[in-house]
Amino acid sequence: MNSESIYGAPSMPPLPEPLARFLLPGEGERPSKRERTRRQLLHATVEVIASRGVAGTTIQEIARVAGMAPGTVYNHFSTREEIFEALALALFTTLNERVVQSYQHIEDGAQRMSIGMRRFLWLAEVSAPWALLMIQLAMAHPQAIELVKPYSLADLRRAKAQGRFDVVDEEAAIDMVFGTCIRAQVRIAQGEVADSPAFVNALLQMVLRGLGMAAADAAEVMARPLPAFTTQAAAGAVTARRKSPRAGS
Repeated sequence: MNSESIYGAPSMPPLPEPLARFLLPGEGERPSKRERTRRQLLHATVEVIASRGVAGTTIQEIARVAGMAPGTVYNHFSTREEIFEALALALFTTLNERVVQSYQHIEDGAQRMSIGMRRFLWLAEVSAPWALLMIQLAMAHPQAIELVKPYSLADLRRAKAQGRFDVVDEEAAIDMVFGTCIRAQVRIAQGEVADSPAFVNALLQMVLRGLGMAAADAAEVMARPLPAFTTQAAAGAVTARRKSPRAGS
């Protein structure tokens, strides 16, 4: 990955939906004053990144955009990297929660897992700069990816229980899924893929087959339409819970 394409970028496009309101409180949530200030600082960080790129993002500029003194920023974050870590966690949590909310009505574990993979690759198609930035933040702060893993593991186990997957080593299976999707996301975002929909379809059919599905079943799952993202209000119900799913749930 060419880090200059992001870290040296003079500007970034606005955050795409469903990430644009990534720090809105969930339904019934009443954040403390400290938490509200922290969220305001992360919103300001996004604004600074969007206008100046990561290289031009400083604590002083974040404070200016947030309308706060630099000392207030240091009350919440010791370093710029700590802010980026918090931003990575917030963005990955939000995207994951919105994806999970979109497929709550679907029982098929294989389809649920395919939706998760397709949506993360979808981000690279609709907003390459933010997809690349999220990957770079996640590489520096891998706990962001770890937030997503319990959901993928739950879908994997659901599909196994339904006889859809035949997986011997669950950790190896999750590594295959995540490694493949991260690499594909980079290639799509960097413009290395001529026909993204065809590429994603073929790639994820191979991933599903690697998880034990027959070729015809994998093709049928990938032919199903993506469920739409829910409204922000409905997504807030998931945000309010913010608990890892029980394995196999």
